[in-house]
Amino acid sequence: MTEQVPARYVSATDREAFADAVADMLAGIGPALLPVAGPELPAETNPTVPAGVDVVIETSGSSGIPKRIAHSRHALLHSARATERVLGGPGTWLSALPGNYIAGLQVLVRSHLAGTTPAYLPPGPFDPAVFEAHSRLMFTRALGRRYVSLVPTQVQRVLDHSDVLAEFDAVLVGGQAIPEPLRERARAAGVTLVRTYGASETGGGCVYDGVPLPGVSAAIIAGEIRLSGPLLALGYLAADGTWDSIRTDAAFAEATEDTERALRTGDTGEIVDGVLAVHGRIDNVLISGGINVSLDRIDRVARDAGLEDAVAVAAPDERWGQVPVVFTAVPDADPEVRLERIRAACAEQIGREARPRAIILLPEMPLLASGKPDRRALAART
Repeated sequence: MTEQVPARYVSATDREAFADAVADMLAGIGPALLPVAGPELPAETNPTVPAGVDVVIETSGSSGIPKRIAHSRHALLHSARATERVLGGPGTWLSALPGNYIAGLQVLVRSHLAGTTPAYLPPGPFDPAVFEAHSRLMFTRALGRRYVSLVPTQVQRVLDHSDVLAEFDAVLVGGQAIPEPLRERARAAGVTLVRTYGASETGGGCVYDGVPLPGVSAAIIAGEIRLSGPLLALGYLAADGTWDSIRTDAAFAEATEDTERALRTGDTGEIVDGVLAVHGRIDNVLISGGINVSLDRIDRVARDAGLEDAVAVAAPDERWGQVPVVFTAVPDADPEVRLERIRAACAEQIGREARPRAIILLPEMPLLASGKPDRRALAART
């Protein structure tokens, strides 16, 4: 039986204390960390984790099923070193994502490795004006290179407000696919976007602009992307802090004589000339008239048509079983024309079954704490 060792809860909102706790964790001092989102810590006393676990990232993801992902400090540091190498050196980071999620935590890990102090956005909903003000304040004290990690919706909102992103040496963007119009807009504005792909189980993004970080390997097995390397998580924990062997064995393929231990990502994709292209989630599909339709592909078609935040979900239909509906917060002067254009593009690029029944305009897109669209909340509106 695996030895259990002490762990402690720490609030990611208490920034100075959280940064100190992360520094101690990376140095191998003190108990493992269990970061939580709010200021209130769980009532549980004396939590434990298996020996070798240094931090546990808990996330529900878009499916709403909680996951407790166990990492070692060695994996997190490998990811940070590889990122620093690819980006061109150490720098100062602006923290714009929650520290209890892997992208926010990695900002602290990278800062610790670089010997710099990150800047922080204030708590609350993302505001592009506040982002600009804190960015420019950071620029007055930051020596060397300057970095930030965002999700596509945040990039879009900042570009709508100002040109401040062009002053960062790199803007890492992950969490979801970047619409081509948004990439072109950022490029025209002089923004250095770095498209990242990965998961909490890989210590965050581990493939930059389609190319795996040093030490990372990507492969396509039976149509599914698998990622391997020293930055992989150790596995999943159950609610009592012990190993969840069923979930761990399902997600991670153990090493063989010919292969490394790898994460089964659940994503489809292909590798061409060493560059990984991600097509979407294997399970993010609807079944319309007996035909499987990728909702991720509908997202991309709609975003390429100008709905930069478009999210497609399955809606019930008496005749076909399910049909796609597209949600957006982008106003449109002629929504019927836009719908017909997207329907035609979906039919041509994917198939007739992929044609959305409607485009639904929302005041704002519901988001998870990670910044990703809340697909469950959207599906409840159909």
